[in-house]
Amino acid sequence: MEKKEVFRGLAGRNVPECFAALRTPCWVIDEERLEENGRILASVAERTGCRILLAQKAFANYDFYPLLAPYLAGTEASGLYEARLGAEEMPGKEVHVFCAAYREDEFAELLRYADHIVFNSVNQLRQFGKAAKEAGKSVGLRINPECSTQEGHAIYDPCAPGSRLGVTREAWNREMTDELLCVLDGLHFHTLCEQDADALEITLEAVEKGFGDVLPRMKWLNMGGGHHITREDYDLPRLERLIRRAQEQWKLQVYLEPGEAVALNAGYLVTTVLDVTENAGIRTAVLDASAACHMPDVIEMPYTPPLLNGTAEGPETNRYRLAGPTCLAGDVIGDYSFPAELKPGDRLVFGDMAIYTTCKNNTFNGMPLPDIYAMGRDGKFTRLTDFGYADFKGRLGRNG
Repeated sequence: MEKKEVFRGLAGRNVPECFAALRTPCWVIDEERLEENGRILASVAERTGCRILLAQKAFANYDFYPLLAPYLAGTEASGLYEARLGAEEMPGKEVHVFCAAYREDEFAELLRYADHIVFNSVNQLRQFGKAAKEAGKSVGLRINPECSTQEGHAIYDPCAPGSRLGVTREAWNREMTDELLCVLDGLHFHTLCEQDADALEITLEAVEKGFGDVLPRMKWLNMGGGHHITREDYDLPRLERLIRRAQEQWKLQVYLEPGEAVALNAGYLVTTVLDVTENAGIRTAVLDASAACHMPDVIEMPYTPPLLNGTAEGPETNRYRLAGPTCLAGDVIGDYSFPAELKPGDRLVFGDMAIYTTCKNNTFNGMPLPDIYAMGRDGKFTRLTDFGYADFKGRLGRNG
C-alpha cells in the first residue's frame, strides 16, 4: 500500500503543529477517512444487494459506531462481549457471532444479543443448534474449503493443514445428519487476510466444489473477512461480479464481514522520541510507544508499519531502529531512514493504526494505555478516553 494513501487524511495539515497539544503516545481516529470507507462499503452493498458487517475483532471503537451505522448492516462478533457491544452500540442492526467453541454457561446470555449464530463444528451445532433455533436465531456453520491463498502468514491462515477452524467436507460427510442439516440456515467461510477479489474468486471455486450441493438449501452465505475492499487499488468490479453470481446461482443472501476495510488508513499512532542510543553502529530511538503493548501485530505478524516522514527502504543516512521502552529485547518496531537526525522530543506518526491496535493493546511492564482521540473533519480533536493507573491495576486483581 502506497504511503500517500496511508496518510492521505493528513494531507495539507501541518502535522507537528496539529498533534502538538496531544499527550503521547496516543491514537488518533480520523473520522473523515472512516466515513470514506463506509461510503465505499455501502456502495458495494447497494449495487449488489449483499449485506456488509463490521468485524469488531479488528475495530471495536464504539464511539464511532453511530458514524458507521448508516453504511453497514450490523456487526460481527467473536464471542459474548463483542456481541453485546454490537447490540448495545449499533442498536437496530444485525448482530452475527462466530466462535471456535461456545461456553454452555454463556450461551443463554449470548442468545439475548445475537441474531445469527455460526458454529465451528458439527458437534457444537448438535450441542447448541436446537436452542438457538428455538430462540428464533438464524443458525450457520463455518466450513473449511481447504483452499489456501495466502503466503507467509500461516498463523493467519484458517485453511492451513490441521486448522481447527471450519468443517471440511470430509468431516461434514462423516458427522452431518439430515436432522442437523434441517437446523442450518447458512454457511460461513473466512479464509482471506488483507487480500483482493482474485483470492476470493479462487476460494469460491473451492467452496462450490466442496459444498455446491448444499448451498441451494441455504438462505445465506457469509464470505467472511479479509477483503481489503476500501484499498485504493482493490478490484471492486470483480468482487461485485462474484457476489451477484453467488446470489443468483444459489438463491441466497451474501454477507461480507470485513474488519480492516472498515477502518483502513483511518488511524494514527502518535509517539515521542525519549532517547537515542548507539550499539555496534546501530542507532536506536527509544519511543514512548511500544510494539509489544500498542501495536502487537508488528511482532506477531510480523510487519513494518508505515511511518510519516520515514521510510523502511531508505538510504543508510539518518538510519534508526525504532523501539519501545519496555524491558523486552524484541520490542522493536523496525528500521527507518529519516530526512534529518532524530533527537529526544521529536514526534513520529505511524499510519494505519486504527485496526488491530486499540482492541489488542496491553499493559505489559505497567505501560499506560494510550488515550484515544477522534479527529473531526475540521481537524479538531476530541479525547474519548482517560486511561491511567487504575486501568493497569484493575486488570490484575480486586478493584478498589
